[in-house]
Amino acid sequence: MLDEIESLRLVDHHCHGVLQRDLDQDGLAGRLTETSSLGPLGGGLFDTRIGFALRRWCAPVLDLEAHASPADYVARRAELGVTEVGRRFLGGAGLDDLCVDTGFTPEPLLEPAELGRLAGARGHQIVRLEDLAEKAVAEGVGADAFAREVRARLDARIGDAVGFKSVAAYRAGLDLSGERPSAAETRAAAERLHREADRAMAGGRSLPRLSDETLHRFLVWAAAEYGLPIQFHVGYGDSDIDLHRTDPSLLTPLLRELEPAGVPVMLLHNYPYQRQAGYLAQVFENVFVDVSLATHNLGHRAPVLLAELMELAPFGKVLYASDAFALPELYYLGALLFRRALAHVLGEGVDDGAWTQTDASRIARLITAGNARRVYRLGEHL
Repeated sequence: MLDEIESLRLVDHHCHGVLQRDLDQDGLAGRLTETSSLGPLGGGLFDTRIGFALRRWCAPVLDLEAHASPADYVARRAELGVTEVGRRFLGGAGLDDLCVDTGFTPEPLLEPAELGRLAGARGHQIVRLEDLAEKAVAEGVGADAFAREVRARLDARIGDAVGFKSVAAYRAGLDLSGERPSAAETRAAAERLHREADRAMAGGRSLPRLSDETLHRFLVWAAAEYGLPIQFHVGYGDSDIDLHRTDPSLLTPLLRELEPAGVPVMLLHNYPYQRQAGYLAQVFENVFVDVSLATHNLGHRAPVLLAELMELAPFGKVLYASDAFALPELYYLGALLFRRALAHVLGEGVDDGAWTQTDASRIARLITAGNARRVYRLGEHL
């Protein structure tokens, strides 16, 4: 099963750009996970499952022995240079398409087209909704014009986009009402945001992040009018997250309202709520799931995670994604560990007589690429 799945090209339906500069050992370690450091009390980030996975699987791509020391790994990485490192790992991931969230850029990152060239794949744009709205406020768009301007900016971006993303989980949590907010409700929420922005500017602080539940719903419903997939961050992230507010089952009222519209809802990451996500994919026609980010963080435990997601999730609703950010290694690790996890789950089913080898091969093709091509309509973007 593993040989067959390793031969399949992947669609990475949720990922980010990579850095355009070399990193020292601390810089590399600080981008392995969602935290920048474990601090002096926590030990090193190389002493994590992802740290060991990097040394085991990525070192040979740089012509080093498996399990090379962090110092040797970083030295070899610097010797090759950032472009060659990116080419090796992105090219080695075996990707056909990348759906790239470009809404988080704490420093310059490669754009979708540049990522695609390094990977030998097609790069597509995912529009982050909150980023678009926050930029409108930062540029002085008033509360009266807020809704109109956001829709105009969505119209301007739709030509090169294959989907949208909401990070409501970080800002307001996922306990969102299902109703589309009225024009008056949206305007009142925009006024509150502008008052916060005025106070921040007067105090010499940065502009506030969009955190109003009404505005998150407005953005989701505005995006839903285009019929493209809407991604939701679910489950763990960095320390900004209140984890208990990111359970995907909290989205149930919104999912009920979106289902009749036929808008695909993509639940990203999902750990530690992978079973809840699988349940939602079973009971709502328009819900799809992945285990991005968690796959490479769990290292060799990734098969357990994927098996739990697939307990209830229909196999036609499971997609591959890496959520790779900053490091090209995460593209490679995400793909490698996902392939191994999928081979384990499907191969175990064949061995137990749960399905045939033919069935397993067909399901593998769906999960690695077919489901994403169908939902994101990627055939229209060749």
